Amino acid sequence: MNRETIADVMGRLEPKVDHMIDAIGKRSPHFADASGAYDDRKTDWWTSGFWPGILWLMYDVTGKEHYKEAAWPWDETLEYWLSHPTEDTHHDVGFQYLQTAVVKFMITGDSNAKRIGLNAANYLAGRYNPAGRFIRAWNGDKNGWAIIDCMMNVSLLFWASETTGDPRYKHIAMSHADTAARVFIREDGSANHIAVFDAETGEFREALGGQGYAAESAWSRGAAWALNGFANTYRRTGERRYLDTAKRVAHFFLSALPEDKVPYWDFRLPTLEGEPRDTSAAAIAASGLLEIADAVPAGERRLYLQGAHDILQSLTERYATWDRPEAQAILTGATGHKPAGQYVDGSLIYGDYYYIEAIAKLYGWERRVY
Repeated sequence: MNRETIADVMGRLEPKVDHMIDAIGKRSPHFADASGAYDDRKTDWWTSGFWPGILWLMYDVTGKEHYKEAAWPWDETLEYWLSHPTEDTHHDVGFQYLQTAVVKFMITGDSNAKRIGLNAANYLAGRYNPAGRFIRAWNGDKNGWAIIDCMMNVSLLFWASETTGDPRYKHIAMSHADTAARVFIREDGSANHIAVFDAETGEFREALGGQGYAAESAWSRGAAWALNGFANTYRRTGERRYLDTAKRVAHFFLSALPEDKVPYWDFRLPTLEGEPRDTSAAAIAASGLLEIADAVPAGERRLYLQGAHDILQSLTERYATWDRPEAQAILTGATGHKPAGQYVDGSLIYGDYYYIEAIAKLYGWERRVY
């Protein structure tokens, strides 16, 4: 994608997001079926930060006030769940508050947004298990469960350390990242989704397939979370081991892509016939590849930059809804939880977010929430 193409895509995104503002209103979107109309999830759901994240990103890139006005109240809306947690209030507070409270504070300096963001960081830090050196994922009886997705949430803790000067948040984030590199990332660069520990002793017990095809398979979005999360952790710490891990996952991801550069929902399916893609995994990975490209020497950069460009070119040409102005979603072909038969072959709000984020990075956007 050359500069002219990237500028063209940014220009096409503006009317799409403007339409989303009108069509979505105050709803909290997560999944859209073939109609292109997003659903409305309760705002304790883990994806509730991505729509306001799109709005803040568009404001930061364009400076247009209507994006800021639409994004402004979301951190206060979500704050309710920090004092009234539900079964769905868990480690994904990173996804919820990085793109609402944290980015609002970063852009505007709003002190209330800073307070909300730090409260969310305290909540996330409180989920750390020091015996196993991991951040607990879900609630209920899953005391010893951690998931690869949390490599994206630890950015909230790095931000809290940078903002307060208190290194404890950073220490928790790095401790979790070290555990994740050890138990989630396989030798070939593929990733487990779920790791189960003994919550009392911290002993690692087993890996579970989760949203992947099987425990030994390779869920494509899990690899994307890992690629992006370890790249972000390197940027926040400067510790080379995290960059090396991100690169290992990136090499696996790129080598396993099909011809059109958009992965199926799992890289190790017994057959591809009738199986859906996951454009959200592609978008997440593309954004992470751009982070790796910025972190490596010039001689290495082309591999990661070209990988990101190839993925984004395919998403733009084959999976975007440019020809459907009535569609609220931007990307089609996303798959949420195939083993459960949930959110399959439609649109996911986080796929839209990371697509816009990656395009914005190529356009010159330099602010980093993750």
